[in-house]
Amino acid sequence: MRALLAVPLFILFSASAAQADSQAQPVDLNLVIAVDISDSIDPDELQLQREGYIAAFEDSEIVQAIRGGKYGRIAVSYFEWSDATDQKLIVDWEIISDGASAHAFSTQLKLAPVQRGHFTSISSAISYALALLQRSPHQSDRKVIDISGDGRNNDGAPLQTARAAALSLNVTINGLPIDNERSQQASNLEPGQIAKYYREEVIGGPDAFVVVAKSYIDIEHAIGRKLLREIAGKGRDETLRRAALR
Repeated sequence: MRALLAVPLFILFSASAAQADSQAQPVDLNLVIAVDISDSIDPDELQLQREGYIAAFEDSEIVQAIRGGKYGRIAVSYFEWSDATDQKLIVDWEIISDGASAHAFSTQLKLAPVQRGHFTSISSAISYALALLQRSPHQSDRKVIDISGDGRNNDGAPLQTARAAALSLNVTINGLPIDNERSQQASNLEPGQIAKYYREEVIGGPDAFVVVAKSYIDIEHAIGRKLLREIAGKGRDETLRRAALR
């Protein structure tokens, strides 16, 4: 009887191991997208940010960039954040390798409710993103935290502590500061200050960069440019890199 029972258990174990192996695929990039939903981001900006990422993953140029990598796939996780205790994971690690998987990712973003937070804890967002990267089942040479926002760190741990922890693990932090009139008023900043803050205090690591969104209309375009540049990476097709910088 024990021998008979052992057969299905062995089969079940083997199937589970095979499934785990198939899920833990090597990828060209582990990318965490961290989107600011603090109260300085008004409802229109919240919606535009979400729609910008939806549109980006529906863009054939983005899919082409993904398919052009060594493995032809990336792993992406997406969450929204505000204060030190508010991080909402919208999409856990998903493989994107073609138009269908990119569409499935964007559909999850479409279906999730758009919410709003309070304070701005960039440090907690970076720490949360770093924890996601550390538990990703997918191996990659490049690990990137892609963080947007329109204000300074005003809650939680010091920003430099979280940033240093990420950089010590060879993680790149890229930024999309929102530097329009609404965000300047809400955060009591002069034009250009939030972009300067992101360049000097937030981003870091290999090939780190900032793409600035200067208006409501520019948010979607800035998201697309930033993602294309992150996915293409250093030394990849120069046509893609030029497109990312437009």
